[in-house]
Amino acid sequence: MKKYIYVGILLLVIASANISCKKFLDYRPDDKLTMEMIFNDRIRTEDWLSGVYSGVPQPMWGMYKADDPLRNGYAIMGDDLTIPAPWQQFGWRESYAYTMGNWSAPSAWGANYWVQLPRRIREALIFIENVKTLPDKDMEQAYVDLMKGEARFLMAYYYWLMVEVYGPVPFRPGTIWSTETSQAELNIPQSPVDSIVNYLDKEFLEVAEILPPVWDPKYLGLKRQQDDQSAWGRATSIMALAMRARMLMHYASPLLNGNPDYANVTRKDGVHLFPTTYDANKWKRAADACRLVIDKAHAAGYKLYYEYNDDGTIDPFMSYYNMSLKKWNEGNKEIIFGRPDNPDFGNWQNHHLPIGIGGNGGMGVTQELVDAFFMKNGLPVSDPASGYSEQGFSATPELRKTKWRGAEGPDRKVGQVTQEGTFNMYCNREPRFYVSVIYNEAWLGVANRRADFFLRGKDGGPSFDAPQNGYNVRKRISLDVNPRGNVHPYQPGILHRLAEFYLDYAEALNESDPGNQDILIYINKVRERAGIPPLTAMSQVDMREAIVRERRVEFNCEGIRIHDLRRWKQADKYLGNKMYGMNFLGTKKSDNVSDPEAYYKRTMSVQRSFYKKQYLWPVPQAQMDINPNLVQMPGY
Repeated sequence: MKKYIYVGILLLVIASANISCKKFLDYRPDDKLTMEMIFNDRIRTEDWLSGVYSGVPQPMWGMYKADDPLRNGYAIMGDDLTIPAPWQQFGWRESYAYTMGNWSAPSAWGANYWVQLPRRIREALIFIENVKTLPDKDMEQAYVDLMKGEARFLMAYYYWLMVEVYGPVPFRPGTIWSTETSQAELNIPQSPVDSIVNYLDKEFLEVAEILPPVWDPKYLGLKRQQDDQSAWGRATSIMALAMRARMLMHYASPLLNGNPDYANVTRKDGVHLFPTTYDANKWKRAADACRLVIDKAHAAGYKLYYEYNDDGTIDPFMSYYNMSLKKWNEGNKEIIFGRPDNPDFGNWQNHHLPIGIGGNGGMGVTQELVDAFFMKNGLPVSDPASGYSEQGFSATPELRKTKWRGAEGPDRKVGQVTQEGTFNMYCNREPRFYVSVIYNEAWLGVANRRADFFLRGKDGGPSFDAPQNGYNVRKRISLDVNPRGNVHPYQPGILHRLAEFYLDYAEALNESDPGNQDILIYINKVRERAGIPPLTAMSQVDMREAIVRERRVEFNCEGIRIHDLRRWKQADKYLGNKMYGMNFLGTKKSDNVSDPEAYYKRTMSVQRSFYKKQYLWPVPQAQMDINPNLVQMPGY
């Protein structure tokens, strides 16, 4: 165990709550108590640790809006989704501003990791210093050690979240400042990215030796046990290894691996804040880290989520659908990192669904994402052999081998995935497309009708609560959600899942050891679950592009895309362009590109802007004004 250094005495806000039958992470301290009162009581001690967990981003609302410390807006900032400009006044201003290139040091990013996460880190340090055994209250040493491991994991994780967006940050791990510390002593400069990553690399590995792979009462062997569901969301060794792997993937990628744009960024004392040369070994380091996650996760029972047809074959529709909806204790062992509490999840679900069934459906999928999904033969739509067409309409419904009922129609046809008369653009697509996108005239089971996005249709404009690009989001939304009937099934909040590390591993291997057989093995595991044919051997360059395409589809609308584009240095290619959809003003079921009334034709929905400076977040201007030793990032 490392030696931690603490200075000063602190009173902190904390609350007492009976958590014997509720989730551990549902609580935050809120009454003033002394340290002695807090850490002589088991429930208050757990409340304090729960408060440290409160910095974990919200995986549902948090990926959309960016108006408070738990909401970062990452899903909107990518190119999978758009929102109407009028939504800015309802808490979406910051997410929207990023997409328009309006991002600067004075920008009021609500998540404000620069300020918010150090507060949680401080709470974790105080916890580690003060937590102790309470034999008369079933707080034995084994449990105390586990909780200290949780606090260490959260500190490392929060530091990484900061580096992921800001790059170099002030970094004095293990130090908490006294209230009597002078401002001059507090004004520490940023540390180089290399030194932070190398420290966190070791810390994640050490913590992984302390934490359990799952919070299983049989595994823990504690006197006072929690079942695996009530403890779900608490830190595990697999979480620690996974966050280490994600960090090393980011560190190996072009953004931070010898990026010439940052080669001359130095502190005021001349220390370089970014790596100045490319290091190919970083990809091997990342590949090894990803493989370690996979091996340890498999050994602990983690696996891709599958559902099966009656004949024993994989049902890719139901597998991908319920991968986002099933809880850990319902067999969803794909979840690596999640949050059990999803505030206002019903309202979040409503924002995906059409206004005609009571939703707030202005949030829409982009045409660019629709184009990214493969055909059912596994080929991209750009391949002449794919069979793709965007002229005409289907003469018959399409049936597949699946129990998914998302397009069953009024006759309740088992296995139906499209209706008769569906625009050919949406026919013969891969299962993930149908599970992710509500397109015009798709089936809406809770309303017993087809979606109607035509102008002045049941679900269409001119309202800004209609999708500006002609598509709503089905991904991660139960078919049973019915806003008008106030039906909102609970679902877990998932931040990271095992499939992510399969594709991370394939990517890192392709960069460090092209041709390694594991590249195809792990990308094809994801494609098999998705119900599309496997890839075969190809060049390193072609495989790199194949992995980019696979990640775009597999993780669509999950908030991962923005960080992939940033670390690959491809954000300017994808985020600074016109984005398209169907004709929002169209009233006719027509694909005639010359007819202004035709709905089914590509139409620009928004012009976005992206500037090179946006690859990193700026140091908040308020912090620059306070601390003269800070260096602002290029372009701000």
